[in-house]
Amino acid sequence: MGLRRALLDDLDRAPAGDIDFLECAPENWIGLGGIWAERLQALGARYPLTCHGLSLSLGGSAPLDMDFLDQVDRFLRRHQAVLYSEHLSYCSDNGHLYDLLPLPFTEEAVRHTAHRIAQVQDRLGRRIAVENVSTYLTPHAAMSELDFTRAVLAEADCDLLLDVNNVYVNATNHGFDASAYLAGLPAERVVCMHVAGHFDAAVDLKIDTHGSPVTDPVWALLRDACARFGPRPTLLERDFNIPPYAELRQELHQVRRILDRSAGEVAA
Repeated sequence: MGLRRALLDDLDRAPAGDIDFLECAPENWIGLGGIWAERLQALGARYPLTCHGLSLSLGGSAPLDMDFLDQVDRFLRRHQAVLYSEHLSYCSDNGHLYDLLPLPFTEEAVRHTAHRIAQVQDRLGRRIAVENVSTYLTPHAAMSELDFTRAVLAEADCDLLLDVNNVYVNATNHGFDASAYLAGLPAERVVCMHVAGHFDAAVDLKIDTHGSPVTDPVWALLRDACARFGPRPTLLERDFNIPPYAELRQELHQVRRILDRSAGEVAA
């Protein structure tokens, strides 16, 4: 489950067996003390913690913020984070743009982004995962999103956080086959998955919002991903329009049923 401050009370009260791990954005917690730090520490003692960054701007042109990266490193170590991931995008240009913007799918962008990912991994002394992001336009596409993603993973020698909802959103928005995209990914790179809800702006336009329930096509795509890659740690993201915990719990149990069925099929 994504660790959001609006969910802290629900997470504190969640029955055993609902949640296997929590994911937080370091940017939202670094430097916080008092009750917030205490509550994060308590949840970190109860659940394994993963961290999902928002502001490294891996594909950006400005130099990486090494001072901030060192703060992230200390945060990861303090909370014994088992995974650190970031977005395969950029989000800064002489200041933060507060959005995850699409990269051009070019060889130059592959080399540039992979080099920056390698810098991050060297500085942190650990592998990181990058997440495929939702997009609504492509600045320049000399290759497909799949080929771009594969090339970055190979050149940077990093892992993939597979956002299943983003695959569905992009497949709809850009007219490619979501199952074929999954089939083309290197299974050994997929270390974690995300599912979330989106907004149907039109038949051919989906907006990634994390503000509504997971849709049936995304559940189906998660089953497809598990069939291809086996069960992977899978996170339910909900950032807005957060419903009563009982509704989120139903979605958490749906994730678990899909993972458990996949594990059973692998064992068989």
